[in-house]
Amino acid sequence: MNFYLRAVLLACLALLASAGMWPQDSRPQDSRQQEPRPVQPPPEARVSEPRPMEPLRQFNGALQTLVAKVSPAVVQIQVAGLAPVEAGKGGVAFIVRQRAIGSGVIVDADGYIMTNAHVVEGAQRVRVLLPVPPSQSPLGITPIGKRQMLDAKILGIHKDTDLALLKIEGSHFPTLPLGTRRPVQPGELVFAIGSPEGLQNSVTMGVVSSVWRQPDPDKAMVYIQTDAPINPGNSGGPLVDLDGYVIGLNTFILSQGGGSEGLGFAIPARVISFVYQQLRKYGHVHRTEIQAKAQNITPTLAAGLGLAQNWGVVISDVAPDGPAEAAGLKIGDIVTAADGRAILGLPGLTAALYLHPPDEVLTLEVLRGNEKVVLEVPAIPHHDQADQLGDMIDPNNRINSLGIYVMDFDERLRSAMPDVRIPSGVVVLGQSLDLNALTGELRAGDIIHAVNRTKIASVEQLRSVLHQLKPGDPLVLQIERQGQLQYIDSEVE
Repeated sequence: MNFYLRAVLLACLALLASAGMWPQDSRPQDSRQQEPRPVQPPPEARVSEPRPMEPLRQFNGALQTLVAKVSPAVVQIQVAGLAPVEAGKGGVAFIVRQRAIGSGVIVDADGYIMTNAHVVEGAQRVRVLLPVPPSQSPLGITPIGKRQMLDAKILGIHKDTDLALLKIEGSHFPTLPLGTRRPVQPGELVFAIGSPEGLQNSVTMGVVSSVWRQPDPDKAMVYIQTDAPINPGNSGGPLVDLDGYVIGLNTFILSQGGGSEGLGFAIPARVISFVYQQLRKYGHVHRTEIQAKAQNITPTLAAGLGLAQNWGVVISDVAPDGPAEAAGLKIGDIVTAADGRAILGLPGLTAALYLHPPDEVLTLEVLRGNEKVVLEVPAIPHHDQADQLGDMIDPNNRINSLGIYVMDFDERLRSAMPDVRIPSGVVVLGQSLDLNALTGELRAGDIIHAVNRTKIASVEQLRSVLHQLKPGDPLVLQIERQGQLQYIDSEVE
C-alpha cells in the first residue's frame, strides 16, 4: 500500500477510535459480566451514525476535486531541435535532431506559460499539447484527433533560475495562481503534475521535505525539496498545495539510477513570479543592486576584525555616493535580515536582492558592534552588459548561419562598451534559436572583427562574406572578448 495512503488511513482510524466511531472488541464476553441489552428502537426511529470509512472517503473526494481543478492548466511541451552528441573516434562530434518532452503551467489566461529553461533551450520548434477532459470510454483513452496542439513562441529564457516564458495564441485558457502570499511549511501535502516519460497529466503525491535547499553554495538559487515522485518529463510542471496554488516549478532530481528516489526540487513561487514579470516585460531579467559588496564571515575573519559573531555576512565595501552609502550602510556592518528575512550567509543576501523589486526600498537590518540598526536602502536596477545589449536586438539583424543577433558598432555601443580595444566591427547582441557548429561559442558582447582573412566593418558585409562561403569551407572568426582577441574556428554547414 502506498506509504501516504497507509499513513492517512491509520490517522483516520485513530480519530475514529478516539471518537468512539470504530466498532469495539466483538469477542464473546463472560455471561456473568453481561448487562441486559437496551431495547432497540424501531428501524424508522434509529439515527444513522457516520460510517467508519466516511472521513477517508471525504479526503479521497477532496483530492479528486483538487486534481480536476488544477490539471487543465498543466500542459505538455514538445521540443524539436538540434543537439551535439558525444564525440566518437577521432574526436568528431555529431549534430543530430532530437526531440524532448517537458511540462509547463499556464499562468495567464492569454496563453503565457512558465516552464524550465532547460526544457526549451536550443529548440527549433516548441509545441504545446493542451490537456483534455478524461474520455468516457472504459479504457479512458482520448482519441488523437481531439488533442489540441499549438505552436509556442519563446519570449525569454533565464538560465540562472532555469526558467523560461512561452506564449501560445488564444485566450481564456485555464490558469493556476502562484502561491506567493504564504510561506510553505515542511511536512505539508503537495502534488506534482506533469508528463513524466510523456505520460501527460500524471499526478503524484508527497510532502514538502524542506523549504530551503541550496545544492550549489556558490549560487543564490534555493529550492523547495519534495519527496513527491518526479521523473524525466516532469520538468517545468507545477508543485501544488492543497488549495491549488503553485508553490514551485519542478526542475530537477537527485538520483543514482535516473528515476525518482524521493529527492525532487522545485523553484519557489516567489522566484517564478519575479522572473515571469521580468521576462514578460523586458524579455530578460533585471537584477537589483545597492552598490555595496558583502562576503561570508569566517571564524578567522571575525576574530581578526573583532566582529560580534563568527558567522553570517559582513559588508566589505560601500561604493561612494551610492544608494547604500546614502542610507548609512558602513563597512563592517553585519547584515542580519533583508526585507524581514533572516540572512545566514551570502547566498541568502544575494537571493534577497535578486527577488527584491528594483523600484522599491530595501529594508536591511544590520549589527554594528553590539547595536542593531535598521536601514532603508533605495535599491536600483542593475543592468549588466548582456541586459543592455539585449535591449538593442533587432529581429531583422539575425545571422542564421552563426545563430546570433548582431549590430554595427556605433555611437550607442561606444557608451555601453567603453573598454573596447578595437572600436569597430559587428557586435553580438545575443544568441538566436538557430543551432549549428558555433552554437554556444559566441556570446553577447563579442565583437566580430574578421571572417577568415576579411575584415568586417558592418552587418551587411558580414552577411555578404558568409553568403560566399560553401558547405565544408573553413570558417574562422576573429573576435574581441573582454578586450582580448581570439579565433573561433569551424566549418560552414
